[in-house]
Amino acid sequence: MDKEKLYQRIKSGSKNNVRFGDFVTLIEAFGFRLTRINGSHHIFSHPQINDVLNLQTKNGDVKAYQVGQFLKQVAKYNLTMEKE
Repeated sequence: MDKEKLYQRIKSGSKNNVRFGDFVTLIEAFGFRLTRINGSHHIFSHPQINDVLNLQTKNGDVKAYQVGQFLKQVAKYNLTMEKE
């Protein structure tokens, strides 16, 4: 899925049924990088902030509350999507 379309979709409130792989591509476009994996927990960090994103897959999708956490961090820290 296109990163911009996915971002607009989740911003508009559709946080369910987001494929884990698509979501990882999206958050990486915002500057997050995978720092470690501990079991099913994928921990992502951003060089400009101290908070981390802890993502887990559920039947191939990311959990809806974790999508919400990402959106809160984007708003709180005024993060923008990197241009290709």
